Amino acid sequence: MLTAINLTKTYGKHQALSDLNLSVNKGEIFCLLGQNGAGKTTTINLFLGLIEATSGTAQINGVTVTPNSNKTTQMIAYIPEVVQLYGNLSGLENLNFFSRLAGFKYSNSELSNFLVKAGLQESAHQNKLASYSKGMRQKVGIAIALSKNADYIFMDEPISGLDPKATLEFTKICKELSNEGKAIFMATHDIFNAVNVGTKIGIMKEGKLVHTSNTDAITAEELQDLYLKTI
Repeated sequence: MLTAINLTKTYGKHQALSDLNLSVNKGEIFCLLGQNGAGKTTTINLFLGLIEATSGTAQINGVTVTPNSNKTTQMIAYIPEVVQLYGNLSGLENLNFFSRLAGFKYSNSELSNFLVKAGLQESAHQNKLASYSKGMRQKVGIAIALSKNADYIFMDEPISGLDPKATLEFTKICKELSNEGKAIFMATHDIFNAVNVGTKIGIMKEGKLVHTSNTDAITAEELQDLYLKTI
């Protein structure tokens, strides 16, 4: 599981994250809500090992995350708000490049299967990324995560800027990954989609996790009221 134990990050006098305690099991989708600057991205970066905790620990499968640790980075994948891919390469070529970078070597048919599983139509596999919509780029990002065989997938505002159809497709893919036992940790502003896709919800304010709930115990309207009162 993903575990945060009294996880804290400070920058000088600014406390970006304060004594965070949470756990996310395989098969769960944890959606973390909060305003900009609440500490959502800081939390993700600590789990990714991009920054070092001031105190406390972030653990993946019981292994403490430390910067540049191969032990934990091999178990995780990351899909940012804007997936950074090469516009002059096709979707298939991007997937081939990034999967090889992670130490995997796949045939073109295997790469194509990852893209299909991520929801990208076969007719687009050979097209240049420069012609892709944001939703299509996100699907390549998901395919990269699948190619790494990562058990834990982090997403930072993954549906920001997506149209309703692309959002629905993205939600469906997340649920399929959850059913396969993948754990997803998602930072988002979208209250209604969080209730729809998530199994757990957390609300963060000024670096503190102030509320958690199972999504089957709260409606979108109730969550919205709670969120507005909290922030």
